[in-house]
Amino acid sequence: MFTVEECRKHLQSWLDADFALATGKSYQIGTQNLTRANAAEVRERIEYWKKQLELAQNGGRRRKIYGVIPRDR
Repeated sequence: MFTVEECRKHLQSWLDADFALATGKSYQIGTQNLTRANAAEVRERIEYWKKQLELAQNGGRRRKIYGVIPRDR
């Protein structure tokens, strides 16, 4: 499990990469050089770190969301 701060750092790195790619630039994370061809991978990593951040903020528990379906009487 990651800390909230670690999740925020990683998420921000991938958001920065997404912005760079959207404006036609390349971006480097570690030794990996990302270009527009990596846009799908960047989006996947953004979603991954969003989920990790949510878990870290909730103490490792996912929030349960319940749907309500109205019924006619």
